Amino acid sequence: MSAPQPNDPHFTFRLPRTALRNAAIAFGIGLLLFLIVWWAGREDGFYTAESTLPGKAAPVEALPEPLSTGDGASGMEEPAARPASEERPQLVEAAPMPTPVEEATAPAPPSDAAPAVPGVALAPGEVPVPIPGQTPAPDYPSAAMRNGDQGTVMVRVEVGTDGVPLAVDVAQRSGSRELDRAAVEAVRQWRFQPAQRDGQPVIGAVTVPIDFKMR
Repeated sequence: MSAPQPNDPHFTFRLPRTALRNAAIAFGIGLLLFLIVWWAGREDGFYTAESTLPGKAAPVEALPEPLSTGDGASGMEEPAARPASEERPQLVEAAPMPTPVEEATAPAPPSDAAPAVPGVALAPGEVPVPIPGQTPAPDYPSAAMRNGDQGTVMVRVEVGTDGVPLAVDVAQRSGSRELDRAAVEAVRQWRFQPAQRDGQPVIGAVTVPIDFKMR
């Protein structure tokens, strides 16, 4: 058998038959081992979680306790705990306020007597007297004039110790409401000599007539 020439374009590489037989035997052995391992482990199946009995909790391991150190987490010292007496609110009793002392005042004079008002002359008796020139006449109401109303109104006036009217009322009506109202309004503007008793001015009352006549 002659060796192939290097310039032969039909050169073919061939393996020996012994090498092919050894490769087939190794492949068969490997396949057999794979089947044995697969058959032995197929009954175990995939991994499944262990079932727990109903009503029974699985044990839980406690976490380790943290190390107790004198410093806080930030490296600063923690403030000391306050005693219970400092945390509770305490009632502070304040001293009672002193009772105010009422100022002593002189007793007031009787209601019907008062010191004389300077410049006001007293009446000769216990009946007030109108002061001349300080008794303006009432205005004749226009409605009463149109109706031809006239008459006399008796006006009762209560005079204070200063000669100023305190209350003015109609003691006797004239028959015309307009005339009665005009008489009361006029007497309220009058000034009187206050009544007196033992030289002291007192409150008194007097009734004065107011005549309304058409000319």
